[in-house]
Order: sequence, then C-alpha cells, then structure tokens
Amino acid sequence: MSLVSVSSKGCPAPWTLSFRAHGLPNQPQLVGLWTQRMVVLQIIILIPIYMVWFNAEALLLALRQDPEVARYASIYLKWASLSLPAYSFNCISRRYFQAQGLFDVPARIIFFVAPINILLSYTLVWGPDPIRLGFVGAPIATSISYNLISVASVFYGIFFVKRTAWHPISSRCLTSLGTLARLSMGGVGQVVSEWWSWELVGLAASFLGPIPLATQSVLLSTVSSTFQVPYALGVATSVRIGNLLGEKNANRAGVAASASMFICICLALLLSGVLVAFRATWAYMFNGDPAVVTLVAAMIPLVALAQFFDQCGAVLSGILRSRGKQTLGALINISAFYCIGTPVSLWLAFKQNWGLPGLWWGLTIGMAWAVIFGSYFCMLTDWENEVERVMARLAVDKGYEQERRDEEYVYAGGCDGS
Repeated sequence: MSLVSVSSKGCPAPWTLSFRAHGLPNQPQLVGLWTQRMVVLQIIILIPIYMVWFNAEALLLALRQDPEVARYASIYLKWASLSLPAYSFNCISRRYFQAQGLFDVPARIIFFVAPINILLSYTLVWGPDPIRLGFVGAPIATSISYNLISVASVFYGIFFVKRTAWHPISSRCLTSLGTLARLSMGGVGQVVSEWWSWELVGLAASFLGPIPLATQSVLLSTVSSTFQVPYALGVATSVRIGNLLGEKNANRAGVAASASMFICICLALLLSGVLVAFRATWAYMFNGDPAVVTLVAAMIPLVALAQFFDQCGAVLSGILRSRGKQTLGALINISAFYCIGTPVSLWLAFKQNWGLPGLWWGLTIGMAWAVIFGSYFCMLTDWENEVERVMARLAVDKGYEQERRDEEYVYAGGCDGS
C-alpha cells in the first residue's frame, strides 16, 4: 500500500493520501488501517498549522505586511481554523472511498453541501441584520460547510457502504507512521514545488503593470479550471494501478499506465484546442477590458501549449504516486520549476523584456522538462518489481492480520490454545 499526496492548483492538501493494494486478496481491511494511521498523522500535522494561524498577525507584521491586512488576515484564519480538522478528515475520507472504487461518493456529498455553502455564505456575509456577520461570515460559512461534509462522509460510510474495508480501531494505527510520513513528505515536495512556482510567477506578473496582471489572473483561472480534468484522471490512475499491483497483476498495471497517458494526451489536445478556438472571446468570461481581452487572445496559444504539458504531468504524477515514487516526482518538479522554469521566466520577462509571454515561456519549458523526465521514468518501470515492492511493504501488516485471525479463532474455541 502506498500513501501519497494528491493535490491540485487551488486544492492545497499535500499531506493527503491515496491508497494502493486494496485489491490484495483477503486484505481489504488494510485500507481502513491505513486510514486510521493517516488520521493520526494529520492530527500531529495540524498542531504546527494551528500555531502559525493563531499567530498570523505577528508573523505577517514581521514580514512587513500592511498592519490592516495583517489584522484582517489573522481574524480570517482564526475563524477558518474551525474548518481545519474537518478539511483534513475530508481529504482522508475521499481517498478511503476512492480506494474502494467509490469515486462518486465524494461528488454526491459535495453536490448536497454546495448549495448549503452558497446559502450560508450569502446569509452570513450579506444577509439581514440579525444574522449578517460581515467579513467573518465567510470563514464561518466555509467552516460549517467543511464540517457538514465530514458528517455526511461518516454517515454515508456507515449506512451506505459495505464495511469490508474497515479495520477495528486498535493501537495498530500508531505503527508505520514513519513510513507514512516519509511518503507524505515526498508528496509535499511534489505538490508545493509546482504550486509555489505558479505563485512566484503570479507575483512577478504584478511588476509588469495592471493589464498584464489582470491577464495573468484570467489565464491562471483558466488553467486551474481545465487542470481539474487530468487531475481527476491522475487520481483514478493512481488508485487503479495501486489496486492492480495489490492484486499482483503487473501486466494490467502497465496497460493501465499506458492507457491513462493516451487518454490524457487526447484530453489535453481537446482542451487546448478549445482554448485556441475561442481565444478571441475567452477573456469576456472574466474581464470586459478591451486591452485585457486582446492580450488574453494573444497569450492563449502559448497557454494552450503550457497546458498540454501541465495536464500530461498530472497523470504522470499519478503513475509515480501509485509506485510510491513521490520523492522522485518532487525532485523532477524542483529541477523543472526552480532550476529551469522560474529562472528562465524571470530572465525572459525582465532581462529580455518579453513581458508576460516570457513568464509563460519559462513555465512551458520547465513543464516540458518535467514531462520528458517523468515519461522516461514511467516507461522504464518494471511492473513485476513494483509488485514485489508492494508485497514487501505489506508483509508486516499481513503478518499482523494473520496473528489477529488466529487469536480470534482461539478465543472463539476453535482449538484448545495449547
């Protein structure tokens, strides 16, 4: 079983997990066991996060942020902290369902909670006087919504999902936390290395003037939205390959990896083609300024090229996660974005005076580098060896489960215990 990070632009949950080896014969309860271990690790991780959030004002002032901004940010984070445990649990419960092939369960829950979130946000921020809370209404509405998702996930898991994947709560959930932390840290590096590079480039765009900054906002909103499609495919790929490895089916795992990449290439070409086809009017969905619309139209062909590599990288990351190679993915991303992408972006934009196109050319080159090396390592995968690695990782848990069943048999009177 591999527990890894899955995240996406706009969904920063780099310490969350994805299961593999759920298909291991007679061992479905290991999904529940690793779920419990992830809950324990999440609780530990939340402690420093709470410390940062509750001291945000002092930290922001130390970074020379505007005092008014620091004060409001601190207020927002303190109220938003009510959602942190629920948000963490939701990340775990989503993987718990997905590991069993129940990809539609989180979507159903979100479909139920989303209208409630909209109503709460409007009522608490702009509603009538007795209810309206103004600024703090936004984080409170978000916190309530995340907690509703948690409650709904537990309810759904208890009453509508077979409990074959659940594991009795025991001290076993405190074991293998080091392995889990190591895999999760690799996932953190894999996710935030790319995420932070986009933030840096966005910050650089602010020095190019208001029109390039507004254009960058439109373009980032666009690629963040279209990225969700290959991101979902990457999650499905990770789970599917993991299950096949757990079933010791190396050949089908390799086929699944190849099929996912073929589908991703087709999707990337389709989405990029849509952007190019509607480039002249695309910006009107976000901004009506003629200068912004013109610059967006000029930038979209380059953005479509960058999007192609970015989306292929999402599925390659899923394949690496299924193999427990998060650290390798992190190293690829760090080299792509910090050794190549971001430096080239800044050099082209400011030294060569290319402006906004220079920023995107640098990102495109970095993402192309990541896809080339990611593809190389995925194509060289020895799937039979991956199966052996999964079995070795699960050996301890398998031994424990066998011992537990033997003890239950003895206590039930199956033998005299001598």
